[in-house]
Amino acid sequence: MKKIPMRRCVATNESYPKKQLLRIVRNKEGEVSVDLTGKANGKGAYILKDPEALQLAIKKNAIAKALDTEIPETVYEQIRKVIDEG
Repeated sequence: MKKIPMRRCVATNESYPKKQLLRIVRNKEGEVSVDLTGKANGKGAYILKDPEALQLAIKKNAIAKALDTEIPETVYEQIRKVIDEG
């Protein structure tokens, strides 16, 4: 039986299988981006691929707190686009 990797959503604070989550990463230069591969170098934060989870994360400023940096609006737009597509 194969082990399913679990990660905690920064918005809902619940654990989900990694495939249900979207990874947001801050690299060494401080740039924040959406990591579709889940393997990019840097500090990562996970959010559930759900519009309500994104709204909660924005309200709580959860992604910015998890990555210790300001999150540009363009990153939130990228997240919305990935959630809507998938």
